[in-house]
Parts: sequence; C-alpha cells; structure tokens
Amino acid sequence: MQLIKNGKFVADEWTHVADDEPLPEGPVIVSYQRWLKEQNVLLARETPIGVQLKSGEEPKLIADHLDRLAVVALEFPAYRNGRAYSYARLLRERYDYKGEVRAVGAVLRDQFYFLVRCGFDALEVRDNITPEIFAESIGTFTHPYQPSTDGAEPVMSLRQRLAAGATVRKNELADR
Repeated sequence: MQLIKNGKFVADEWTHVADDEPLPEGPVIVSYQRWLKEQNVLLARETPIGVQLKSGEEPKLIADHLDRLAVVALEFPAYRNGRAYSYARLLRERYDYKGEVRAVGAVLRDQFYFLVRCGFDALEVRDNITPEIFAESIGTFTHPYQPSTDGAEPVMSLRQRLAAGATVRKNELADR
C-alpha cells in the first residue's frame, strides 16, 4: 500500500497493529477494541497513536479521546459501503478534529475526489496508483454540487451568485 497525504505520495511512518500482535516502536494504528483495552499502555509509550474505526464504529466512540489521537483511520470494507464519508465529515465538522483522517481498506480511484471533499487528508491506496492517476481523479469535477468540508463553492451557489451579478449589471445598463 502507498500513502497519499495532503495530495502528495509520502512514506508511511505508521504501523497498523493487529489486536494480537506486540506493539512495535514508533507510531501505531490500533483497532478501537485494542484502544479500549490498552489505552493506558498506549498513552504511556509517548509515541503518536492512531485508532482505526470499522464501518459500524461511529466517531462518537472516540470523541472524548480525539485530543490524544494523531490519526483516525476509517475503514472502507467494500466499495459500496460509504459510512466512512459521513464519519470523516463528522470528525471535521462536529468534533473539530484537526488530526489526520485516513481512508483505509477498499479505497478506489473513483472515490479520491469525494474522500478529499469529505475531510480525508490521507488515503492508503493500492500500489498501482500513480501521482498522475491521483491528479486525474481529483480533477474529475471542476464544481461540486454539495457543500462540504473543503470550502469549495457548490455549483448552485455559484449559479445564484452569477445570476445576481448579471441582474445587477443589466439594471446598471438600463439606468444609463
């Protein structure tokens, strides 16, 4: 797997650790269940910690701990399961989470644009994804239809703004 962070391919410093594996040195991403069981041990390590939430595990489960987590990894178990989109948006908007929100699992190139719009800033992608493929996928749409965490102006707002400007200019010309 490769990691795209903030639109750039970077080395992944994080290790995903299964519940039955010993903790390695360095930053780790553990399951929510392991976080619950070993929270004190993980915090005592004084290295960055990340928690991975499965599709049915909502962000409210870790809301009180977000200030201690450097990464929240949201799992896409299959391309047709989109709960993580909503979870990413909740983390950014409701919980004001400033850390890394990472997409893991079945992350497909058709999703890149939408993942970034919903608040993901890191994507674990297959090895066949290139910077060119990522750039092409992100540039698929020039104007979004819905508001989102990225602050891009939705097409309806743009249309309304342009129509209002056209009306003002038409009235100015009529007044001459």
